[in-house]
Amino acid sequence: MSGALHPPSPDAAVYVISVAAELTGLHPQTLRAYERMGLIRPGRTGGGGRRYSHRDIERLREIAELTRAGIGIEGVRRIMDLERQVDDLRARNAELDGELEALRRGLALRAAARSDNKLPVRHQSVSQSLVVWRRGS
Repeated sequence: MSGALHPPSPDAAVYVISVAAELTGLHPQTLRAYERMGLIRPGRTGGGGRRYSHRDIERLREIAELTRAGIGIEGVRRIMDLERQVDDLRARNAELDGELEALRRGLALRAAARSDNKLPVRHQSVSQSLVVWRRGS
């Protein structure tokens, strides 16, 4: 269907402050305070009005849950920074896993190509020596 509506992306800034406040159970002034503290960064309209995304709403709910549990704003900020770092590290880990898998596939293909060529392998003999040192008694 060409006329079908698709839900906005989680980062699309679509909710006005009153709707964000209702969805999170927080007062609009609390949302403004969290923005001043740098805990949340809502989008802005051309006229300067705040617009919150679904991801912003989830973040505000998490902030509310942590503060209700007795954690201070600086503690909330630190927890959220650590969670963001963990998310970044997980994404980097997934990226590195993909690169490693691609390298493994490439090595396996090279090994298979070499075994198909049946080229002789030259072996070199390596002499080994053992030296025992004793301290004078």
